[in-house]
Amino acid sequence: MLIKILFKLVPMWLIISYAYLHRPSTSSKTYWTIIFGLFFCMLGDGTLHWFIVGLSAFLIGHLFYMGAFFSKWRFSWLRFVSIIPIVCYSFFMGKELITAIIQNGNASLVIPVIFYVIVISLMTWSAIMTGNIWASIGSILFVLSDSILSWNMFVASIPYSNVLIMTTYYLAQFLIAHSARSIVSSTLYLDKKIGSTI
Repeated sequence: MLIKILFKLVPMWLIISYAYLHRPSTSSKTYWTIIFGLFFCMLGDGTLHWFIVGLSAFLIGHLFYMGAFFSKWRFSWLRFVSIIPIVCYSFFMGKELITAIIQNGNASLVIPVIFYVIVISLMTWSAIMTGNIWASIGSILFVLSDSILSWNMFVASIPYSNVLIMTTYYLAQFLIAHSARSIVSSTLYLDKKIGSTI
């Protein structure tokens, strides 16, 4: 068990190391908040075998991400209304998960799962509101990874779920780590990629 956990932590150590090696030239609270988010998500990786403990670690990681992203809020109406599809998707996933959890006799997980769905949804919206392309894509991939994981765990089996979960998860974390520098230096924003009308 210990060896398996250690091997699960290696990719996140590498991602955190990448973020550190590519840190901005000037110290930034936003940058270090993202680093703390990566660290707690790494703890979530190692403790997910104990579901509530792992979920709590990921929840803290998302709160750090959210704090960093909201500190770099860059308002535009197009990004702002992205909350609508996020809420619709979250409501659908939450409803399906809660129904399955109750049917499986795990009613004690309902409140933690609801809280987690709300927090990861807000984290995704906060990432989109930065206008940073890497943070935005990374947060969406994080939702996708968690959706596959939770659906496979509680609702129905998904073919090749492990490959899909880990691929989207590590790519999500890498992109968020990659955003840590550009989100501070205000470069590589969605506005510059697809126009200032966003």
